[in-house]
Amino acid sequence: MKSTIVVAAPAAGPVLSSPEGLSFWGGVDPATGAVIDQHHPLRGASLAGKIVLMPTSRGSCTGSGVLLELALNGHAPAALVFREAEDILTLGALIAGRMFDRPLAVLRLAPADYDALAAVPEARITADAVKAGSLRIPLAPLDPSHLDLTAADRAMLEGADGEAVRLAMETTLVMAAGQGATALTDVTRAHIDGCIYASPANLTFAEAMADMGAKVRVPTTMNAISVDYAHWERQGTPEAFGRPAARLAEAYVKMGAAPTFTCAPYTLDGPPAAGEPIAWAESNAVVYANSVLGARTVKHPDFLDLFIALTGRAPLSGVYRDADRAARRIVAVEPPAGHDDALWPLLGWLVGRLAPDRIPLVTGLQSAAPSQDDLKAFCAAFATTSAAPMLHIAGVTPEAGALAADADTVAVTPADIAAVWRGFNDGDAPIDLVAFGSPHFSLAECRALAALLAGSTRHPATDVIVTLGRHAREGARADGTLATLTAAGVTVVSDLCWCSISEPVFPPAARMVMTNSGKYAHYGPGLSGRTVRFGSLADCAAAALTGRAPTAPPAWLA
Repeated sequence: MKSTIVVAAPAAGPVLSSPEGLSFWGGVDPATGAVIDQHHPLRGASLAGKIVLMPTSRGSCTGSGVLLELALNGHAPAALVFREAEDILTLGALIAGRMFDRPLAVLRLAPADYDALAAVPEARITADAVKAGSLRIPLAPLDPSHLDLTAADRAMLEGADGEAVRLAMETTLVMAAGQGATALTDVTRAHIDGCIYASPANLTFAEAMADMGAKVRVPTTMNAISVDYAHWERQGTPEAFGRPAARLAEAYVKMGAAPTFTCAPYTLDGPPAAGEPIAWAESNAVVYANSVLGARTVKHPDFLDLFIALTGRAPLSGVYRDADRAARRIVAVEPPAGHDDALWPLLGWLVGRLAPDRIPLVTGLQSAAPSQDDLKAFCAAFATTSAAPMLHIAGVTPEAGALAADADTVAVTPADIAAVWRGFNDGDAPIDLVAFGSPHFSLAECRALAALLAGSTRHPATDVIVTLGRHAREGARADGTLATLTAAGVTVVSDLCWCSISEPVFPPAARMVMTNSGKYAHYGPGLSGRTVRFGSLADCAAAALTGRAPTAPPAWLA
């Protein structure tokens, strides 16, 4: 492998090397460039002005929007250097340079070159090399001209369908070259993640594209947004946040996306079929679509999700191809006897840590019989700690027989799972807020929570909030579940989710939060500034009624 310039720009600065990937969304403050991920070794460090090295990124597709915001506000890294393939931050850097004249270098180095650069205190990047003292690493430019394009691809690239489509195709080809693709593939549908108002940059991008006349050409759904669209003013959301968040949603609707506003698009009617090529962003949805449904999508970053929706074409790379869907690591699990639903997010988070850069095959769970909601929780937690776009569970997921010849094996014991529980449960036991719905609650989860709370009322000092999609809310309204939850003192909020919630919908006085989501247990402390505890659905329901959380692990982990 040659060391390559993926996005060209001159740069110089101190070298900051990370031993593991970082999700910029939920892990980096978009206003300052400080690392806020409480579980990351760089916690508290500033990325601004640094040449940042990491093996690859991980986590949320929204990281591209965070990087764009950092570029626009002057707090971006001087350059990003990866050892493995990386798309999310690369795309943000491309957009910063091509649309807003804020160029940001992105390199992919051969392992020996990467290690050499990580060992120096500062460096300079030129048009053809990385230089640091006596160290000189030659760089080759990325060349997308080898891609095999159809006549329709070339027409879009030449502007036949307008400037928005031309820009979309041009950017898609650069990303394809970086991924090692030789051609593009048709997709049947798209899911937009960039509609979350993670920063002003998301709105700047979307309105610029809408003003160009951009229109999607495949059926396109939308992720959860950052406000309850119809009620944000009544809920007291400040105009300075609520209005641009609503405008962001409106920009994507103007471009033809359906206002589904859910981070769990696989729960909508007519989910993708096995083998269907789709273009989804939102990390939990990508992992679920590939792993559980057997559909095919790369973890597309924000902004590329729209570009693919505008062209109907995606790079033919990664898990669109059969060979790249094979597992490269076996995670052999010894499941604790008598476990409850808390096992799945705990284990998903841990498997992601053990397979941060490759698809795992999880064994030992053949008789565990996970529900669809268990798998949703597993995939979401996995996506917070791994860059991989899918996983396999032997005896559970449809492609679990696919195994690479060089796959290695790691073991997971009940003690390892208990250690994750303890890592998520550092803090006092009184609970101010119970948070359900990251990813969005399904109708089945609403019913299960209603059954646990039926005839009772939440503790007066403990707020309880469920976030869910509009489709699930209507189902809960129709069968009486919504009325049961409301009678128990639960606030049910549509359109937004915990990863995009803000005050005052998030109770400002709450300091101790409890959740049954491994995803929110990971991201919540950095996003909210609060202490977040974790427990099963039943544990969280009990905390809602008593105002307290258990201080010891559940019996099945003790």
